[in-house]
Amino acid sequence: MTDTRADEAERGITIKSTGISLYYEMTEESLKSYKGERDGNEYLINLIDSPGHVDFSSEVTAALRITDGALVVVDCIEGVCVQTETVLRQALGERIRPVLTVNKMDRCFLELQVEGEEAYQTFSRVIENANVIMATYEDKLLGDVQVYPEKGTVAFSAGLHGWAFTLTNFAKMYASKFGVDETKMMERLWGENFFDPATKKWTTKNSGSPTCKRGFVQFCYEPIKQIINTCMNDQKDKLWPMLQKLNVTMKADEKELIGKALMKRVMQTWLPASTALLEMMIFHLPSPAKAQKYRVENLYEGPLDDVYATAIRNCDPEGPLMLYVSKMIPASDKGRFFAFGRVFSGKVATGMKVRIMGPNYVPGQKKDLYVKSVQRTVIWMGKKQESVEDVPCGNTVALVGLDQFITKNATLTNEKEADACPIRAMKFSVSPVVRVAVQCKVASDLPKLVEGLKRLAKSDPMVLCTIEESGEHIIAGAGELHLEICLKDLQEDFMGGAEIIVSPPVVSFRETVLEKSCRTVMSKSPNKHNRLYMEARPLEEGLAEAIDDGRIGPRDDPKVRSKILSEEFGWDKDLAKKIWCFGPETTGPNMVVDMCKGVQYLNEIKDSVVAGFQWASKEGALAEENMRGICFEVCDVVLHADAIHRGGGQVIPTARRVIYASQLTAKPRLLEPVYLVEIQAPENALGGIYGVLNQKRGHVFEEMQRPGTPLYNIKAYLPVIESFGFSSQLRA
Repeated sequence: MTDTRADEAERGITIKSTGISLYYEMTEESLKSYKGERDGNEYLINLIDSPGHVDFSSEVTAALRITDGALVVVDCIEGVCVQTETVLRQALGERIRPVLTVNKMDRCFLELQVEGEEAYQTFSRVIENANVIMATYEDKLLGDVQVYPEKGTVAFSAGLHGWAFTLTNFAKMYASKFGVDETKMMERLWGENFFDPATKKWTTKNSGSPTCKRGFVQFCYEPIKQIINTCMNDQKDKLWPMLQKLNVTMKADEKELIGKALMKRVMQTWLPASTALLEMMIFHLPSPAKAQKYRVENLYEGPLDDVYATAIRNCDPEGPLMLYVSKMIPASDKGRFFAFGRVFSGKVATGMKVRIMGPNYVPGQKKDLYVKSVQRTVIWMGKKQESVEDVPCGNTVALVGLDQFITKNATLTNEKEADACPIRAMKFSVSPVVRVAVQCKVASDLPKLVEGLKRLAKSDPMVLCTIEESGEHIIAGAGELHLEICLKDLQEDFMGGAEIIVSPPVVSFRETVLEKSCRTVMSKSPNKHNRLYMEARPLEEGLAEAIDDGRIGPRDDPKVRSKILSEEFGWDKDLAKKIWCFGPETTGPNMVVDMCKGVQYLNEIKDSVVAGFQWASKEGALAEENMRGICFEVCDVVLHADAIHRGGGQVIPTARRVIYASQLTAKPRLLEPVYLVEIQAPENALGGIYGVLNQKRGHVFEEMQRPGTPLYNIKAYLPVIESFGFSSQLRA
């Protein structure tokens, strides 16, 4: 349904996140145990299917911004991997409540023939590992986000065969059969609870008798195993009475099926995946009205007590419109895009005039601000789109007619709301570090290439398309696969099949320094009337990461910032108030600090020094790459008394030169990007894996056997520049 692209079907992976709105009606019977507030028993679930591959984690970020809950899928055998940890961290960072499904259960029954107790231990370990991650990144406002099978927040599924269950399904069945309370039964189906049919007693320890088994094994795992084995062995005479007891009715033509086809049909009829997963979402994931109460702090950039924040907090359909566009989706008519996002307050309607605030919009200024009409409002239905009159808050929506004014994301509000602040920009967990240069095979296709690159930059939340000084067109992506997909889209969809030449991939580096400058460096302005004195030093451990994560930034309150810097990083409180700026792009992990004492006219040249620093920190002295983790200290400034001799033209190039000089006197070094790789393989393949890793300058830092499986888990660091062709080399 949601893998709509041809290459998604071909590769068997999700590449772009796709939305679908599902209507679901529950019976009064099944809602009996529902604890929250509700009116009626009809639900609309806006589901966004996002990719799992690390190269497409920007799609996950874009999807998380506009959702309130997440269904995390984990392989029951392979368990929690690096990528699971990344998406859980992203979800909890956006204050999104997770529920878990332990998938590929069919492998336990068919491929590995796992015994009940061993299966329980494996699932229990997987859930425990997921909970450890959730506890690490938990948020006080979200409360307890860990998942527990006995509370119904964990499902067990076989996605390929289309069946799934939560312990609720079995608890309901046995509660009516044995006449016991459903919640008590739930608790007994997980954890240290054992049942002995011979004595008909529950105990918290295994009595050691051969009939005494754990509740989960006895009442959930073995019945499923029995039915699967009966189907696979075509013992239909045994199967029909079993199904009759379970109230499962099969159609006449379905009874003719044999083997795997029969098993799939029986399991889908008995434990349909859709019901189990949808009911788990309805019961345990928050509604927009509930979620926006605690998410508003993450979302809104302005004061949290103004009308817009209040409308978002209350999810108020009568309030001012606040809509965040998180990605652009190419439409079927070439060159046009849908703006896909979520309405946080108010409602958006066809023909309505909206105020578009782009990522560079500053409240009170006209930059990156447009007022335009929405031509159509659409809800996304997998491959199809349905036009609707209006969409109220809490829902996802796609808008037609705004694609010329939105590059990747934007905040929309009503035309008149001039004092609204935008919704916070998204933070991506990976950065576009792999770059290729593209050019046309036929020179006359250049306009197509330029137009194609513009469209490509729109269609992907993370890809960067730039033009170098040499005139080369550069595309930067998260990794090899991401670039491959981007280039395919560029050529086939955005350039109408025109041929392009692609250079071998190159990798973005960063420039840093190892120690404080060995001397104070000085630079004179071109007219010889002004002098700047400066030193460079590395930032304290963890400070560059704190700036990247947004904990410290240019927009913070100086008092709060100086408190963090003095308490966590040992800065002097007065010094922390003298930070002039961060860079590159005003938010990067480098800074300029004013250490001058009693300098005249210093404030007049501050802007020029900042401009010189932004330029220098974007193109360092070693390889014209971005700088990282450097603090530049302005030690002294000697300026001409006459303002005409100390203008921007004199100070900006001087500041740039003095920054380069201070970098070069502080033991400059290049930093290269490194991947964290996780490899699962049987013991006999380990030698080959180590060989490939050593050849590619990799460095293994953890190796452990997965309990209960013959597989080993290897974690290693691999330089990005060496990673091309890594997976194909491993398979070979």
